[in-house]
Amino acid sequence: MERVFIGLGSNLAEPQKQLRGALKAIEEIPHSRLLRCSSFYHSAPIGPGEQPDYVNAVAELESALQPIELLNQLQSIELAHGRERSVRWGARTLDLDILLFDEFQLDEARLQVPHPRMAERNFVLLPLAELAPNLQLPTGESLQQLLQNCPQNRLEKI
Repeated sequence: MERVFIGLGSNLAEPQKQLRGALKAIEEIPHSRLLRCSSFYHSAPIGPGEQPDYVNAVAELESALQPIELLNQLQSIELAHGRERSVRWGARTLDLDILLFDEFQLDEARLQVPHPRMAERNFVLLPLAELAPNLQLPTGESLQQLLQNCPQNRLEKI
């Protein structure tokens, strides 16, 4: 079983409810086990146009699936929650991103691990630090180093 961290985000259709529903669906992913979830956070939107604030969290799980198999499961959960992929960084009912997949480093068309923009996003790093404050990334960087260098966008624990 590999240790995996998933970023969760929503800013449409009752975001906290969306995240709670996603966590229940993640519990049902075969050959995987949800271990715990961070607190929920309100964050400022990143992306085009006027958007509502996001609710974000990070979940930790163990999985025997291959990274692309887990991605397929997560994208199925997004679709079941009404996710539409029309505008990059646009408003969404649910966004589930594989942030880290144990010690894997992947750079494929559909999946990059560690997540390529996580170091720029305090709404990912702070919830991740709740779960694994002493985490070392496969790149050799520590989570604490990333936090020190991360832009401090508006973020509020719920």
